Amino acid sequence: MAIHRIDSAAGAFPIAKPDLIEGMAKGMAVLESFDTQRQRLNATLAAERAGITRAAARRHLLTLAHLGYLETDGSYFWLAAKVLRFSGSYLATARLPRAVQPTLNRLAAQAQASFSAAVLDGDEVVIIARSGFEWKILGEGQTAPARVLAHGLHLGARLPAHATSTGRVLLAAKPKAEVSAWLKARAEAGPLPRLTLHTTTDARKLKSLIDQVRLDDFCVASEEHELGVTALAVPLRDLQGRTVAAINVVSSSQRLMPQALQRELLPLLLDATRELRPLL
Repeated sequence: MAIHRIDSAAGAFPIAKPDLIEGMAKGMAVLESFDTQRQRLNATLAAERAGITRAAARRHLLTLAHLGYLETDGSYFWLAAKVLRFSGSYLATARLPRAVQPTLNRLAAQAQASFSAAVLDGDEVVIIARSGFEWKILGEGQTAPARVLAHGLHLGARLPAHATSTGRVLLAAKPKAEVSAWLKARAEAGPLPRLTLHTTTDARKLKSLIDQVRLDDFCVASEEHELGVTALAVPLRDLQGRTVAAINVVSSSQRLMPQALQRELLPLLLDATRELRPLL
């Protein structure tokens, strides 16, 4: 279960303690407590997940409902459509999604596969741009492309970093000491979630895989996040050489085995990163 405690969320921009508005931090922690595992929360559950008192959680829930960000039946609360205002504004105005979307569209049409761009947020990757096909199995080994997005991989979807190709690429871009600290913190929180029989859950083995990604400068993850799905990812760097995102291609294992996916589509991804670099 994801716990959104305000004392464990490392901000991207450090500020002095007198400048931190604790009430706002607690309110955001309550808002972030809602996810796919817990879509409806009462004050007790929100307090547990945000790491604050029940009384404080209740006040924040009522305030968020008053502002239109939550809906309620008087006991439980759930997200309202108004929260999409933030994601919609980000996708419409942020430079990175707008820069990569045309390239993803071209790749999808060229390769008839699904392509995504993702950034790292704590233990998860967030999809910020996406375009592609889902391959439908027709029987007798035949497939046909359909111009739809794969289930669960929509814009804004959050996926576990340890079990995804994009997650490992983005972790490999971090300093080794930072990755070691991340792995240690994850190990102390409990075993890494097992999503399929193939998911790597051992922290030492995951570290070895991340080290290999750092050497290869790409990652193939086969059936670790979802059975029957193989993904290939590469880092997307700006002109200063900083990894700002990862782009990947996802394919049915029935269509392309990992070796074939790497052989056929890695050159396309690498060309795309070179094309995008001057725009970032």
